[in-house]
Amino acid sequence: MAAHRFVFLDPDGTAGRWLYVVVTAPTGVHYQQQYGGTSCHQGELQGFLVPVTGPDGLAALRELFERDFRGAGTQHHTWSDGELDRLRDALRGITYWACDGDTEEPHELRLDEDRLAETDEAWVPVLTPDGPGVLVWPNSD
Repeated sequence: MAAHRFVFLDPDGTAGRWLYVVVTAPTGVHYQQQYGGTSCHQGELQGFLVPVTGPDGLAALRELFERDFRGAGTQHHTWSDGELDRLRDALRGITYWACDGDTEEPHELRLDEDRLAETDEAWVPVLTPDGPGVLVWPNSD
């Protein structure tokens, strides 16, 4: 049996601007991420990493979490309808390219509302064509 591997995303905070989805899958590779703004939570998810694009979506996420929530995280936060709409809209601005080995097709990310309680800055549960995952980007702390 192969050993598990751990990948800490941007461990020293110098990787610049990036945006990934970690899709949940039994790969033996565990991605770790600091999230939650100044709350500095540590998340871990086993799966595979998919680079995604969406500068407008990322800007909207950063505005919501860094400006409106003041970079303090959203643990135990009760989301208003307006905040949820903004979060959903931001995710629609991010393109996930799914590939079956022959054809690549763009898809919008969708908020995984069954896991809404996990949602925080730089850690948003999403649904992709490849299964559930988490959208991650550099934490602001």
